[in-house]
Order: sequence, then C-alpha cells, then structure tokens
Amino acid sequence: MPIRYVRDMDQARKFYETLGLTLDFMSRKPRRGPSPVWAELSGSAGGLALHYIPDDVTVAPTSLGFESDEPLEDVVERLRGAGYEPASEIVDESFGRSFTIHDPEGLLLQINENDHELQR
Repeated sequence: MPIRYVRDMDQARKFYETLGLTLDFMSRKPRRGPSPVWAELSGSAGGLALHYIPDDVTVAPTSLGFESDEPLEDVVERLRGAGYEPASEIVDESFGRSFTIHDPEGLLLQINENDHELQR
C-alpha cells in the first residue's frame, strides 16, 4: 500500500475521496493535535494510506498514479465540481488516456484510463 505523507489530513482525505477512493479506516485523533494521523482508502484495484506529518518533518517526494475504472471525463467533472482543477487536459497515451492533477499539497498525480486492446 503506498503511503502519502500529508500535512492536512482532512483536505487530503476529501481530495482522494473525490477522486473516487473510499475511506476504510481513520485513526483516532492523537493525544496532541487536532488531526488524525492515519487513514486508509481503497479503490477497485488497490489502496492508499495517508499519514500525517508535522511541518518540521521532511520526507522524500512521492509519485502516484491511479487507474480509473470509469471514463476520465466523469472523473474530471467530479473533481472540477468539488473545486479541483486538473493540471492537464485528457491526452492520448500508448496505453490509453490520462490526465494529471495536483493534490491539495501539490503532489502531481497521473490518472489513467487503460485501453487493454490498445496495449496488445
């Protein structure tokens, strides 16, 4: 399970739920601080964990890609409806189509719509 380290758990959770993942588990609030420290989300082909880190902690950057099981136009429309603007238009790729979008903390994500016939 990939782990995405975030500074704002609520914003990250909201974004990834809007992207189409389902919240399966969120830890109780830590003894100190207002935010949960761990969340697990899942989709039809995998999952993602969110882990809170404070501002004074540095972690290595992460790159995430998701495969959509719905048309990319529907994903883009849902994201825009929630106030998230894609970083790119939907483009044709050798494997199908994709677009990119930044999560609330600036990480660039690639959302793919694979065409298995095209890949053969």
